[in-house]
Amino acid sequence: MEKEKLNRINELAAKVKRGEQLTDAELEERAALRTEYIREFRASMTGILDNTVIVRPDGTREQVADRPKSDADKK
Repeated sequence: MEKEKLNRINELAAKVKRGEQLTDAELEERAALRTEYIREFRASMTGILDNTVIVRPDGTREQVADRPKSDADKK
C-alpha cells in the first residue's frame, strides 16, 4: 500500500481520536482504505506462510501451507 494511503488512514484515525465527526465521504473513504489495507496484509501474510518451513528435530521439513488444520484452528 502506498505511503500516502497509509498516511490518510492515520489522519482519519487521528481525527476520530480527537473526537471529531467524519463526514459521509470520509467514512466511505476510510472503509475503502481499510478494505484495501486488509486485502494487501492478508496477501502478504499468505506469501510469508507459503515460504515458511517447519524443521522437526529429526530433520524432516514440512511446509506450513501443507499442514492440516487442527480442531483448535477451525474455531
